[in-house]
Amino acid sequence: MPLIAALMASQEPHDVLIIGGGPAGLTAAIYLARFHLDIIVVDEGKSRASWIPCSHNHAGYPDGINGKELLELMRTQAQKYGTKIETGRVHRLDKDEDGLFTADCGAGPQRARAVLLATGLTNRKPPMDQELHDDAMARGLIRYCPICDGYEVTDKRVGVIGSGKGGVGEAIFLRSYTADVTLIAPDSSLDLPEEDRKKLELAGVTLVDGPAEAIGCVEDCITIDTAQGLLSFDSIYPALGSDTHTALAAMVGAEINEEDCCLVCDDKMRTSVEGLYAAGDVVHGLDQISHAMGEGGQAATTIRNDLAAKRPLLRQPIVPAKDESERERVEEGEA
Repeated sequence: MPLIAALMASQEPHDVLIIGGGPAGLTAAIYLARFHLDIIVVDEGKSRASWIPCSHNHAGYPDGINGKELLELMRTQAQKYGTKIETGRVHRLDKDEDGLFTADCGAGPQRARAVLLATGLTNRKPPMDQELHDDAMARGLIRYCPICDGYEVTDKRVGVIGSGKGGVGEAIFLRSYTADVTLIAPDSSLDLPEEDRKKLELAGVTLVDGPAEAIGCVEDCITIDTAQGLLSFDSIYPALGSDTHTALAAMVGAEINEEDCCLVCDDKMRTSVEGLYAAGDVVHGLDQISHAMGEGGQAATTIRNDLAAKRPLLRQPIVPAKDESERERVEEGEA
């Protein structure tokens, strides 16, 4: 038997492996740790929540909270109850005949009785320098979630880069915040069904042909070079779609929705593979921190109950002892 396989066989598997340390994964970690389960979180450090300069619609923070700060508070809370958190990327996920999962990650393989995928998704960005993009996001010049921060663009000049259902829907949604909304085609001319074009015109959305390129920042404005010249906005919303991180789920045969590429789960956050669960943006639903946290709590409770159904979770009574050294000997089986 190879050395790594022998070491793995001799090690007790974790109760739960959580892949992803965003709001969904960390909420689940807090719940599971407080259920007295042995869990580990493997986090690549790329949660979309970390992009948020200041979230104003997350309950409990009247003055808003920075995304990175929120994640750090959640990590601290999870670790307070015994959660182990490792920084790294899981490259492969397998499930053996005994129902145990093995994850291949940078720090070495991790085995677990159950796995929660909280791997999220990535927004597609407009073509621009990464450093410029990140600076523009930090300043609120680029935004990705009108549900989250549409309030912050009230009565401002807003551009939406997109076409199709996503671009049309986002532009009309933003009209409830400002009268100055422009929809810009990302590539060429805006090829819209007549029904959508009429809907946009009735809403007073300005339509501009692309391509949308040469995006830059000038003082407190963001500019886009289009077929109709250089346009300036207070904020832009790229509505270019997203990529859901389902590769690990596919490795173990989990069902993925062909329409939106999200994992298919039941109402208790179980995937189609026994022992595999999912929560957050990797599952179809509202892409919000609060929603992800709710799914994390639901998934954690389901995992706890499913594990208990297979092997009762019965806490041992407190061992009476004359002193601490005797207690340790009893608990270690030496007395």
